[in-house]
Amino acid sequence: MARGSRSPNASDSRPGRRERDRDYDRDRDRRSSRYDEDRPRHDDRRRERRDDGDERNRSSRRGSERDSYRRDSGRDRNSERDRDAGREPQWGARAGGSSRRSASPRRPSRAGSRSKSRSKSPEEDKAKPNFGASGLLAAETKTVKDASGNKTVLKYHEPPEARKPVVGWRLYVFKDNQEDVLHIARQSAYLFGRDRTVVDVVLEHPSCSKQHAVIQFRQVKEKNEFGEVKATVKPFIIDLESTNGTHVNDIALPTSRYVELKLQDIIKFGESAREYVLLSEDAA
Repeated sequence: MARGSRSPNASDSRPGRRERDRDYDRDRDRRSSRYDEDRPRHDDRRRERRDDGDERNRSSRRGSERDSYRRDSGRDRNSERDRDAGREPQWGARAGGSSRRSASPRRPSRAGSRSKSRSKSPEEDKAKPNFGASGLLAAETKTVKDASGNKTVLKYHEPPEARKPVVGWRLYVFKDNQEDVLHIARQSAYLFGRDRTVVDVVLEHPSCSKQHAVIQFRQVKEKNEFGEVKATVKPFIIDLESTNGTHVNDIALPTSRYVELKLQDIIKFGESAREYVLLSEDAA
């Protein structure tokens, strides 16, 4: 054999070679087994990372949905408010959007400034004709002229429910053993007072006012003994804010308020001693 040549089994015959090969094989098996043991752990970590990513995606999706709902609800509320106010709905930053153009303040239009500058003064408004109710027509209807041309304004106006009485009502006047009868069934109202130009029954006593009181016949509804509602005409008396008042059965009446009269009621005007007793033909 030539010098320096090596036999095929020379490496195996060296001391420690087989031990190294054995150690290498053992380490390789250990690494492979460790890889097999650690592989499920890597899979779990991948699964956890994937789950975490899905959860983040879901949370971000929910957040975007909430933001879109807030924008839509804010836009709806603003549009309803504008619609109630008679304005067109404003879209953009005011209604929940992000438009820079809509978020910028609007400049006043020239037409608006011109209309403000052309607004008329109060003096010009007063010069316009006023067709509203002035009350002069109502005052004219309550004005009475006498033969000399003097005007007297009536303090009383009949209500809509005024009716002529069906029953023949009478006022029996008593003073100093003197008796007189006044028939008060010919019209719906009788005015008492000292002003002869307007009153229906003249009161001579100086304590009575010019337009003292009114006996008014009014149609009212009432139930009978069978529970039926029927319309009847009854007498009422009203004091026209007289100076010394009106008394019924020695009781002072409130001013400007209707008080129903009953049969045999005794009426006194002012401080006069004259008594007016209310009776009807049926009761006479």
